[in-house]
Amino acid sequence: MAFIPHTQADVAAMVDAIGVARIEDLFDEIPQGLRIKSLAGVPTALNEMEIGRLMGARARADGAPLSFIGAGAYEHHIPAAVWGITTRGEFYSAYTPYQAEASQGTLQMIYEFQTMIARLTGMEVANASMYDGASATAEAALMAVRANRKSKAARILVPATVHPHYRRVAVTTASNQGLKFEELPYCTAEGITPSASLARYEGQDITALMVQQPNFFGRLEDVDALTDWARARAILVIAIVNPTSLALLKPPGEWGARGADIAVGEGQPLGVPLSSGGPYLGFMTARMEHVRQLPGRIVGRTLDVAGREGFTLTLQAREQHIRRAKATSNICTNQGLAVTAATIYMSLMGPQGLTRTAAAAHARTRELIAALTRVPGVRLAFPGPYFHEAVLTLDRPVAPVLKSLSNRGILGGLDLSGYFPELGNALLVCATETKTAADVERYRAQLTEAMQAARAA
Repeated sequence: MAFIPHTQADVAAMVDAIGVARIEDLFDEIPQGLRIKSLAGVPTALNEMEIGRLMGARARADGAPLSFIGAGAYEHHIPAAVWGITTRGEFYSAYTPYQAEASQGTLQMIYEFQTMIARLTGMEVANASMYDGASATAEAALMAVRANRKSKAARILVPATVHPHYRRVAVTTASNQGLKFEELPYCTAEGITPSASLARYEGQDITALMVQQPNFFGRLEDVDALTDWARARAILVIAIVNPTSLALLKPPGEWGARGADIAVGEGQPLGVPLSSGGPYLGFMTARMEHVRQLPGRIVGRTLDVAGREGFTLTLQAREQHIRRAKATSNICTNQGLAVTAATIYMSLMGPQGLTRTAAAAHARTRELIAALTRVPGVRLAFPGPYFHEAVLTLDRPVAPVLKSLSNRGILGGLDLSGYFPELGNALLVCATETKTAADVERYRAQLTEAMQAARAA
């Protein structure tokens, strides 16, 4: 978006229209004792050319390291057209619609997003996005308690293989509202949640079961067995999924005999770049029978009085609207710009493009694991299938090895010792279609040297 500055004449005209002498008069309610004269440590202003040089120097200092970190945030190729369109003024400046009379263009874009996400997950209805995958998981737990009227316990079973950040956000968001999150153990030999771990809950009042696929370790859970166990006992199933993986894996709407009840996830892989911790966007889908408990809003396609196709907000259970105290959530906006990018990305990629991307990421990860496990002292932690992440175990502490790799221009993965100390020196690594065979070989060679250096130390 172009920068449009206000001239001194503009400012003078505005303050005159408001009826004050200067801008500072707008803040006269702030006592003088609370005001500061200057900001200590703020450097002297720079002009545009100087700012450009400074930012360029800082960008070069950051470098361009090879990243093999995943853990919920993934580096995928984004066609240039995605953000070329997304940052057009009519998209870039359009805020999320509050009212049903929002522009048809914005409504259609949201409708297309919801349609694609519903089809990708195999579910029947989707909302207009959540803040991120973690908060979507928390909202799904709250939704499950509202939707499962046969359960009075508000107990949610959460496998330890669910992303640890998602688990923490869910507890922080919902535990004070009476929800009880109970952790299911995982098999440390296989990195999945065994169906046998559910036996202890037989006959108990359980509200919902969460299942992440692929799980945090990158492993593929037995989603059919877990889903069928829960559905046979009137327990709702909350699926947490990676949207890219759904181009290859069975969607949650088809898990087991009847599918999951609610599916959520992180939409960042769909055309949103990794940029200093954001932005992110969550998605949330459900079976139609639960639509009244779905937080946020739903855009529908309809016909006007003249028979012309149009789009409108068909459901918005928000606290600002008619439900008020009965609102399903405090969600009062969505990640509109990121949703726009995700919609454009999915439109450009299409089913075949998403499938090729997912397949290439899986193939590159297999190459990565094969290469790294040839390094002395490195082995694969868990046998069995994975998508585009896997856990390695080292014969020495992970942190010094990662630091050595970072000094060599490689972000080697995520040290799991703080999250899963029982795994010992465990390292989560990821590869996507953005990595080449040369990148994999470079990582292998540098890891060999880093391991030798760590051994010598």
